[in-house]
Amino acid sequence: MDKLDFVGGYAHRTPPFGFNGLGDIVYLRTYARLKADGARERWHETVERVVNGTFRRLHEWKRQQQLPWDAQEAQMRAQTMYDKIYSMKFLPPGRGLWAMGSALTEERRLYAALNNCAFVSTRAMWDKTQQSNPAKPFAFLMDAAMLGVGVGFDTRGTQVARDCSILVNDLASTSKKPTVYRIPDSREGWVESVRLLINSYLDPTNDNKVHYAFDYGAVRPAGQPIRGFGGMASGPKPLAELHAAIRSTLQRNATKPLSVTSIVDLMNLVGKCVVSGNVRRTAEIAFGDPEDAEYVDLKSYDKNPHRMAFGWTSNNSVFARLGMDYTDICKRVAANGEPGFQWMDNARRFGRMGEPNHRDTRLEGANPCNEQGLESYELCCLVETFPFNHATLDEYLETLESAYLYAKTVTLLPTHWPDTNSVMLRNRRIGTSVSGIAQFLTHRGVGELHRWLDTAYQVVQKIDSRVSEELCVATSVKTTTVKPSGTVSLLAGATPGMHYPESRFCIRRVRVSKRSDLLPALRDSGYHIEEDVVDKSSVVVEFPIDHGEGVRGLKDVSIWEQLSLAALLQRVWSDNQVSCTVTFDPCSEGNQLGSALDYFQYQLKGVSFLPRIDNGAFPQMPYEAIDEAKYRQMVACIMPERKRKLHTLIDGSENTDPEPERYCTSDRCVL
Repeated sequence: MDKLDFVGGYAHRTPPFGFNGLGDIVYLRTYARLKADGARERWHETVERVVNGTFRRLHEWKRQQQLPWDAQEAQMRAQTMYDKIYSMKFLPPGRGLWAMGSALTEERRLYAALNNCAFVSTRAMWDKTQQSNPAKPFAFLMDAAMLGVGVGFDTRGTQVARDCSILVNDLASTSKKPTVYRIPDSREGWVESVRLLINSYLDPTNDNKVHYAFDYGAVRPAGQPIRGFGGMASGPKPLAELHAAIRSTLQRNATKPLSVTSIVDLMNLVGKCVVSGNVRRTAEIAFGDPEDAEYVDLKSYDKNPHRMAFGWTSNNSVFARLGMDYTDICKRVAANGEPGFQWMDNARRFGRMGEPNHRDTRLEGANPCNEQGLESYELCCLVETFPFNHATLDEYLETLESAYLYAKTVTLLPTHWPDTNSVMLRNRRIGTSVSGIAQFLTHRGVGELHRWLDTAYQVVQKIDSRVSEELCVATSVKTTTVKPSGTVSLLAGATPGMHYPESRFCIRRVRVSKRSDLLPALRDSGYHIEEDVVDKSSVVVEFPIDHGEGVRGLKDVSIWEQLSLAALLQRVWSDNQVSCTVTFDPCSEGNQLGSALDYFQYQLKGVSFLPRIDNGAFPQMPYEAIDEAKYRQMVACIMPERKRKLHTLIDGSENTDPEPERYCTSDRCVL
């Protein structure tokens, strides 16, 4: 069968989207790109684009390195990968479904957009190697955010500024005429404007007090389509507001060392600009010292009222020390779920817990959902597998071959950041993840999960050795993970990562831009839609879902069972980290958090907590538990013929590419 016959054989199949059509709608909203003829992709075409893009990159690599290329073998591997993705045995990350094989990678070669997440440290802001560019970490975060990459960051720059007596420049009283920068209508132009502005305050060599004014005349007006990236332009307003906020933040800090608050404020303000401007969706996580009262109080808005407008843009965690006293900090966790905890000693010392790994000692932080320890400026590509969607272990092991090959291919592709390339070429870190764990446990048990994942991990290491030798690259420093998942698990009808659902029956909330032409079709189809209480550029759409018979809700899973499951996965599967958000009852379990951390700090690399309260920890939580009667009532409002009409309306009305997935849309990482 030739290639056209192979793909054509899938054209009239019904894709196995999960959750009674929610997966289908999420696909149309997020991943179905426009084709050359203006029509929107269908699932079999999206998979074809992704697989062809992957193998074009593989072929290009081998040609550049003058390595052998067996076209017949490549066709067989490509067809296997196609079937595995189409059938939801594994899926590339949302970033890959959206970008791989598109003009973004084929023509513009913006390969950074294929990666899920990153980390950047502020520790080296004033190193001589930075060439008077202390704004570099902030510019990197903004550039990555505008590509949809979630970024973690730390506050170490404050200690450097204090130790070296580096003071923020006072530009308020300067009489010098400002240098005018006309901002190009591009991602690069926005980032450069922020870099110039921050450097004017933080560069200690700016003795002449050079400062900037900005000309926004070249920035396209609000409402115009953003070609390639999808969505609509916001106009210059969010960027102008960011510039004003940066000036205010740094002028408050003038003549003093850069504070922890200012570092986090700047990063959060960038995140707010990216989101409110509807330029891109992303996520952030901040890391600080658990004994730094200034840092741990950042989300106490009675003490920091100015942060209420943007403090929500990052989850905040601490670099916990093994053996520390968790008593005081757990009082904060019991109240609002933050901060989370990251044990860098464990992350640097071990692959799977208990197995020393001496190749990863340069880790400096982690990504926003804390499933990947990372070096500064390092990116990572994650890929998601669904063990419960496989009938046998042998079938699952076969899937791992394709899943691994996709992720390893992404590590071959350079980014436009030299610092990132120098780390990624050395580490080639990937994260082969698992989702649907709650469903697997419900129907097959802990023993089978242990057997499958332990066996699968050994197979992944063999695949890594063999494929790395084939490509003449280093083996990956680490290969497996458990990510929290977001819309990708919705496509496959799987519970996200290791997490149990709120209940068997739930409302799943999905954020959609107000500028999306999908909204009228959703309203006409009977879905409940309301204003987003956080992001005024979006609305929230509610979908009823059923996670399957026998699947327990979180109320029936104690914090000790959740932590034990995370520890099991960290021991038998993940050599990176396990993204684990432990949901707890503040009344009955809040006083157990310190004791739990005392035990599990030696079994995990990171963890976060979320208090379970009647109305949720914050408004419009991604999931809300409902009973079966409510589920049936909501389903009855959404008739099959309306769903069919929804597809027709989408095909007829959308004339722009979909907006990329937020970095993730789990309970903890949504931004």
